[in-house]
Amino acid sequence: MKVIIIEDEQPAAELLKSLVLKLRPGSEVVASLCSVEESVEWLRLQQAPELIFCDIHLSDGSSFEIFRQVKVKTPVIFTTAFDQYAIEAFQVNSIDYLLKPIKLEAVAKAFSKYEGLQNHQLVHELNKLHKLLNTSTQVTTKQSNIKSRFIVKTGQIIKTISSEEVAFFLAEEGVVILTTFQGKRFIIDYTLDKLEKQLIVSTFFRVNRQLIVNIEAIKEVRPYFKGRLFLVLQPNVPHDIIISNNKATAFKEWLDL
Repeated sequence: MKVIIIEDEQPAAELLKSLVLKLRPGSEVVASLCSVEESVEWLRLQQAPELIFCDIHLSDGSSFEIFRQVKVKTPVIFTTAFDQYAIEAFQVNSIDYLLKPIKLEAVAKAFSKYEGLQNHQLVHELNKLHKLLNTSTQVTTKQSNIKSRFIVKTGQIIKTISSEEVAFFLAEEGVVILTTFQGKRFIIDYTLDKLEKQLIVSTFFRVNRQLIVNIEAIKEVRPYFKGRLFLVLQPNVPHDIIISNNKATAFKEWLDL
């Protein structure tokens, strides 16, 4: 079996390669790719592999961009460092997903699922996957310049923070503060109006004039006076978060309540 691995973290790619070869010694990892650009070029020029292991979040964007640029019929097993909510839509019978850190048992289960499918079942499930991928990217393609990561500065040190690490953006005293799920705060050179246009709308919601929140940061939603909602976040915001009556319906729909 010819396999390619699309993963931008070399240790993770090496681990996955070792697990693949351990479980299926007759397999050949014909390529280990680390970006959307490199993957698109490889898939356009090379013979399609029999199986693809693909990280969802790559250094130059979402791996779904690969499938928008190249027609891929090869079954894909996604990998991700983030919670299942982000990829539930992509779990179909012929396609599995692995949560990082990747375990031997998870790869073994994925292989069993892949190998247990009959050819006609595989084609059917891949068609379902392609439809799901197309649906999932409709929101993204409607937005321009989607931000997948932010450059922040701590003292003299410059680092990047992926959008999935961001719990919320808070406008406070004339600046916008990016707060991570670990509670770290960084001032960024963006307005909330600009961010609202550049974030994935299925993940981020602008609850009021001061705050854009990641769905995973929402701990509780409580009824409040006059049809409004009271929001509790984790990490905590140092003041009450009230969603107006006008926004409450849209917020509930976003949460799928």
